[in-house]
Amino acid sequence: MNLTQEPELVQWPETHYVFVEKIGPFSQTAPQAWQELHKHLPAVLEKNEITSHFSLYDMNSKTYRAGVALSAPPVELPAGLAYEIFSGGKYSRLTYTGPYTGLPVVSGRAWEIAAEKQIPLRDGFAIENYVNDPATTPEEQLITEILFPTK
Repeated sequence: MNLTQEPELVQWPETHYVFVEKIGPFSQTAPQAWQELHKHLPAVLEKNEITSHFSLYDMNSKTYRAGVALSAPPVELPAGLAYEIFSGGKYSRLTYTGPYTGLPVVSGRAWEIAAEKQIPLRDGFAIENYVNDPATTPEEQLITEILFPTK
């Protein structure tokens, strides 16, 4: 498992976030949310600039959001997508390099590391930030940042 072991403290910026939200077991809701989002991306791109792809998730409420950051507030979003300004804040980051299929196991290990390191967590969404493009990057070189909301 190619996961960093020492969390790095970072500041996530306020972000214009467009997303599909699902509630339930992540193993079921995450693929559904991404499939729905990808169906709408061509329409989003007609009038908006996407700057990144990332998911937000809350383990307690089992809320999963598959989404994209925009360079500005959205213009004419298709039905089925939600928008909010994600406030960001202080996060502890671990970085994984490898295929997205490994993320369920890696994410579990990341949360174990957060507990072992006694990271002082705050309420809020955790983030999976997908750093590079799976359409142009070999699976073994995909980079995913796992970020925990930190006090």
